[in-house]
Amino acid sequence: MTAIDLQPVSVAIRPARRLTQLLAGLALYGASMAMMTRAGLGLAPWDVLHEGLARWTGLSFGTVVAIASVGVLLLWIPIRQRPGVGTVLNVLVVSVTVDLVRAVLPEQHALGWRLTLMLGGVALNAVATASYVGARLGPGPRDGLMTGLAARNTWSVRVVRTAIELTVLVAGWFLGGTVGAGTVIYAVAIGPLTQALLPHVAWRRSR
Repeated sequence: MTAIDLQPVSVAIRPARRLTQLLAGLALYGASMAMMTRAGLGLAPWDVLHEGLARWTGLSFGTVVAIASVGVLLLWIPIRQRPGVGTVLNVLVVSVTVDLVRAVLPEQHALGWRLTLMLGGVALNAVATASYVGARLGPGPRDGLMTGLAARNTWSVRVVRTAIELTVLVAGWFLGGTVGAGTVIYAVAIGPLTQALLPHVAWRRSR
């Protein structure tokens, strides 16, 4: 598959359509996170940490996501990463949406529904990731940290991402976050699914 340039594009290029795509992607991302938390079969690495912190602090899941996002953004300073409008909206929209969806989506106990929520959450997360990344209005806090560290070292993005996600996964597990089949399925599936979807939604300078 041909590599896609995902550096930010000028906001002057179709701003309304790209902003709509960005907001839809971020809202779906928050919904997918909520689905996986309600499934209780394992979370994405960062969400294992978020859940663990939420249990220890008593704060809502979305509030912890927002606080963690701001903390990650502070790590951008020494690596001289610059946020975009998508970066700021990522913090706000995802944290609000995940709490809203969790409020209306009860925890499931039947295995069939739990599996449906888990698999649906992983698939929706891929659609959401491709949508908001493809809008090219700035990376999310965690994505920017990974690409920023990789750009300023000799490591590949894959190595940096693996190291960071293993670190937050272990930390979240020690704090009581849920690790399970969903964690493994997410780790295996999210990359290929997102890569397959990106060519269909990524904005280019000539689009």
